Amino acid sequence: MLSRPQPGESEVDLLRFQSQFLAAGAAPAVQLVKKGSRRSGDANLDQPPQQDHRDVVMLDNLPDLPPALVPAPQKRARPSPGCPLPEHEDPEERLNRHDQHITAVLTKIIERDTGSVSVNLPVPSGVAFPPVFHRSQERQGNTATSGKRSIFAQEIAARRLCEARVPPLREVVSALDPPEGAVTREALVPKEQGSQLPRSSHRFQGPHLVTGKGLRGQEAEQEAQTIHEENIARLQALAPEDILQEQQRLLAQLDPSLVAFLRSSSHMHKQAGEKAMEEQWPQEPSVKITGREPIVPTSPSKPRQEDELEPGAPAVALPVTPNREWLHMDTVELEKLHWTQDLPPLRRQQTQERMQARFSLQGELLDPDVDLPTHLGLHHHGEEAERAGYSLQELFHLTRSQVFQQRVLALHVLAQVVGREVLDSTFSWYRGALVFPLMPSQEDREDEDEESPGEKAKRKSSEEGDQPPSDLARHDVIKGLLATNLLPRLRYVLEVTCPGPSVVLDILAVLVRVARHSLESATRVLECPRLIDTVVREFLPTSWSPMGVEPTHSLHKVPCATAMKLLRVLASAGRNIAARLLSSFDLGSRLCRFIAEAPQELALPPEEAETLSTEALRLWVVAASYGQGGDLYRELYPVLMHALQALPRELSTHPPQPLAIQRIASLLTLLTHLTLAAGSTTPEPGSDSAEASLLATPPLITWTQVSGLQPLVEPCLRQTLKSLPRPETWNALGPVPTACLLFLDAYYQAWSQQPSSCPGDWLQDMERLSEDLLLPLLSQPTLGSLWDSLGRCSLLCNPESCAPVPEAVPSLVSLGCTGGHHPFSLPGSASPFPFLTALLSLFNTLAQIHKGLCDQLAVVLAAPGLQNYFLQCVAPVATPQLTPFSAWALRHEYHLQYLALTLAQRVATFRPVPATRAALHHGMALALLSRLLPGSEHLAHELLRSCVFRLEFLPEGASGGPEAADFSDQLSLGSGRDLRYGRGVLLAQACQDLPSIRGCYLTHCSLNQASLLASQALPRGQLQRVPALLLPVPKEPLLPTDWPFLPLVHLYHQASNTPSGLPPADAVGTAMRALQWVLLLESWRPQALWAVPPAARLARLMCVFLVDGELFRETPIQHLVAALLARLCQPEVLPNLNLDCPLPGLTSFPDLYANFLEHFEAVSFGDHLFGALVLLPLQRRFSVTLRLALFGEHVGALRALGLPLPQLPVSLECYTGPPEDNLALLQLYFRALVTGALRLHWCPVLYAVAVAHVNSFIFSQDPKSSDEVKAAGRSMLQKTWLLADEGLRQHLLHYKLPNSALPEGFELYPQLPPLRQQFLQRLTSGMIQKGVSET
Repeated sequence: MLSRPQPGESEVDLLRFQSQFLAAGAAPAVQLVKKGSRRSGDANLDQPPQQDHRDVVMLDNLPDLPPALVPAPQKRARPSPGCPLPEHEDPEERLNRHDQHITAVLTKIIERDTGSVSVNLPVPSGVAFPPVFHRSQERQGNTATSGKRSIFAQEIAARRLCEARVPPLREVVSALDPPEGAVTREALVPKEQGSQLPRSSHRFQGPHLVTGKGLRGQEAEQEAQTIHEENIARLQALAPEDILQEQQRLLAQLDPSLVAFLRSSSHMHKQAGEKAMEEQWPQEPSVKITGREPIVPTSPSKPRQEDELEPGAPAVALPVTPNREWLHMDTVELEKLHWTQDLPPLRRQQTQERMQARFSLQGELLDPDVDLPTHLGLHHHGEEAERAGYSLQELFHLTRSQVFQQRVLALHVLAQVVGREVLDSTFSWYRGALVFPLMPSQEDREDEDEESPGEKAKRKSSEEGDQPPSDLARHDVIKGLLATNLLPRLRYVLEVTCPGPSVVLDILAVLVRVARHSLESATRVLECPRLIDTVVREFLPTSWSPMGVEPTHSLHKVPCATAMKLLRVLASAGRNIAARLLSSFDLGSRLCRFIAEAPQELALPPEEAETLSTEALRLWVVAASYGQGGDLYRELYPVLMHALQALPRELSTHPPQPLAIQRIASLLTLLTHLTLAAGSTTPEPGSDSAEASLLATPPLITWTQVSGLQPLVEPCLRQTLKSLPRPETWNALGPVPTACLLFLDAYYQAWSQQPSSCPGDWLQDMERLSEDLLLPLLSQPTLGSLWDSLGRCSLLCNPESCAPVPEAVPSLVSLGCTGGHHPFSLPGSASPFPFLTALLSLFNTLAQIHKGLCDQLAVVLAAPGLQNYFLQCVAPVATPQLTPFSAWALRHEYHLQYLALTLAQRVATFRPVPATRAALHHGMALALLSRLLPGSEHLAHELLRSCVFRLEFLPEGASGGPEAADFSDQLSLGSGRDLRYGRGVLLAQACQDLPSIRGCYLTHCSLNQASLLASQALPRGQLQRVPALLLPVPKEPLLPTDWPFLPLVHLYHQASNTPSGLPPADAVGTAMRALQWVLLLESWRPQALWAVPPAARLARLMCVFLVDGELFRETPIQHLVAALLARLCQPEVLPNLNLDCPLPGLTSFPDLYANFLEHFEAVSFGDHLFGALVLLPLQRRFSVTLRLALFGEHVGALRALGLPLPQLPVSLECYTGPPEDNLALLQLYFRALVTGALRLHWCPVLYAVAVAHVNSFIFSQDPKSSDEVKAAGRSMLQKTWLLADEGLRQHLLHYKLPNSALPEGFELYPQLPPLRQQFLQRLTSGMIQKGVSET
């Protein structure tokens, strides 16, 4: 039984299946039955179905040309069975009976009389054939017609015009048949006079609608003239209003299409008349087309008003002068000739608006202001014709062109645009194989936070599916390309058309860039039907014809390094993809084929052979990173040993060859990962069963198979270190010593984990390496120069050193730079980061295994260059903007910082560290923790476990730091404070509670568990747990800038989401540990909180009081919050307190403050610390909304604000000045004072504030004030003068200055100043006079 056709089978396969089926002679599963005719009804239902012959496709017997299309017979309508046609009914009568339109009764049809029509015989000619018409001949009397006309139609029209050249002057040309008559000069008079109403000023030349055509001779003209005169008489007898009314009524009754036809016919008649007048009076100047004159359209049927230039408009300059004798130039269209003009001047960008990126044919980004010549082929007639280059949308359009050359050009440019990157040259760095996806980070909407990841993915996929490719490309170029079915098209080009080498390389470069985009894109490339099969079969063959250095005409059936790179990038996207590539496409045999032979023996051009061997080694490295490909090591062990033995000879070549250096570094990187695979650890007891079974699988490589590699690699390291004093040679050999150090790191790490090895052996070997190699290296002055150049090449300290070319568009992520990187930059050739990072990694492994080497290795931490670099990183500088390139560069820089801090932490365990260096390391650890990006979760976790909360990095706790804090508070706050609960005591207690504080933050700053395990797998040598070498998209740092306040924020959210209102478990301990840590940072590491604005710190402190009604009453909480509030109210911090700016994690501070007031009114019971936090945002310089919220909506809370004036954390002048100008708030102040809601012994602070502002308002005599404000002030003063409360009246009238030392909080005038006294007397005397008059 034959199977159904499968996806991917071609037409040839279908024909082969057909031949097999016919040869078998089996009965078909489906029979073809011809149905009976529908017209015959059910008459043939009883007949058996007719069997048709089998339909067999025979390609050989098909004709070369398709059959001619014969018109099908016309269909005849059949009457419906339910509605038969009447047999004896006149169709005309039936139509007239049903025709109810007004046009049915307007006119009576009169048959045309053809008896008087003259018949013209053909003119006899003396020649056998008529004369041939030439376009160059001038024809007089050319009629005005609409649209394009053939030569035959033009000849017929010209002949008719000649025959009717001499008509009677009164004859009127019908508007519906313009070629049969001529238009006289008098016919143009109504057009020139305008379209006025028919009065004495209008001249009627003759009938235009009724012509008498079809009547006999003189009767026709007489009858038409009689009707015309009757119409004129009736029109002149009517008033203009009646004419317009009849016109509107008639238009309403007529069919709109008929009205439009009559108007268009009249318009054509007028234009025909104008054209005829122009031809009859040639002496008048006509419009001629020249190179400097405006082009006027001459088409009579389609007048273009937009092409007619105004008298003052400049003429359009054309490079050539159109001539009427040219083909199709009798009608000149201005818009179609614009392309012949010179390019418009290049517009300069005057604003900051983003411009469309344009690229050259080499894929280089062109400057928007560059002015290039047109012969370069970069100008076209699309958008922005004056700018050179092609945009991405235009390139996408060209990729779908039917012209093969245009598709090739577009693919070449796209390949050049997307193929510029630096990831290949840094593959052998520390964790260099792990890269970020090259995809734009799209900002999620606010409402997405509540969605699960699965719901987000489904919604995004549905939204992207509904968008056209052009819209997708505006946000993500790669997604836009994939939406155009690019992958099947590229597969077709590679498999069927077999293009040239340049096109093949461009297509492979595009596929590499698509695979680097994301895991989804890499999966689509892998699953595209026959795409990877074609790449492997055509461009990675195991046998090929030898090739020389001369260019080849085809890359098919020839090994290509770019194809190997494509497979390597695909394998980097995930371990499952790597496993599928190795198992389904037989990559093992191909890797053996390209690695087993030396590059010079591969029968390929030298550069291509070196690159192919390098990419094959890198693909094996990626597979080894997942613990795969171990069986290849056993097969290629002799080859690898021979290659290692040849390394010293290759490294001695001068000058070093860059491609050979990259191949050697890739070989050493491969040995590093194979060594890690041999030392993979076993799972811990109690772990997940599936994961444990995966980890329990024995590795394909054992330790005995890699234990002999170190004696071969160490001489290479010694040889390369000899070139350290020679910068040129050292920079050329840079990747090799880095790879050697990383191999030794992995070697000792795996050796120490072998249970069958003797610890004394590896400890002794470490001592030997330290004495013979590492300590002499540390004493070299050249190494100090490498440390000194860290700040110069750092992206944090010197952002301009790594400034890449501006990325073309945000939708196309690129890590490349046009022209390469500067040598003294992080990815540059002279960068010290790769070597120093590898050196610190080796030092950490040695210090972790051999504790006795810590003192010797600690010398590296005292390098002045490293100390200066840390000082620059800790300084309050703006973090570089997070772009794809900066994220990639910063990740490598953070590796060096983390390894240096880890080594410092190991050294601090065994020997005391100078206080200044310890404080610097602690500050560096805090700064690094807040900057780490996704993919570095294990670094953040280790920093929280070790460096951040380590007492050795807080030397202030043991060197008089708490006492210095108390002394500082006494100097700034006075000596009246109780030192038993001072800041020094709190800091000392915090130092003792550091282990508990660390546990608190490890709980509340916990990272995603899956991401943490994936990040820890490779550093710990657990290769079976490595999911992919593709890191998450770096949208933002792992921890927020205010991470020290995270426990408080979590408590607030837990309390808000708890319906019962019960406080979270251990709320007191969590809040106390978080406040202790924040106080410690505020006192000793203030630079760690510089990124958190003071307003955000205040909001986080307010969360402590919003958790529940009892937490803030705890004594430790009270003391810690009071200390933090005092730090927030310091003179150097208070001016930076801005409550109006947007705060991180907070939608609106007024909303938080309203909730805070409601909570204060409910549970505070007059707590002074709670009241101090309520009063702090009420300062005069803050928003009036906060004060209106208290005095308008929560006036009852005034009775609980009993904070004494001496305990106010800020000066009273911050509340009283400048004078309040909000009338509504002033009225609320006065009402609260008068009604007794605000009293001196209840709320002394706000009582003094309200009295000050009301006094300033009632005695204000500002002439610029509005009448409403002046009236309110006089009314308030009158009411104050009439108050029965003498004390309040005295305070409001005699207020002088604020003074918090007095019980009232302000000073009083003994008597009013003269100006105020006069103003009060004038106002009160008016009141008395008014009262007497009323009496």
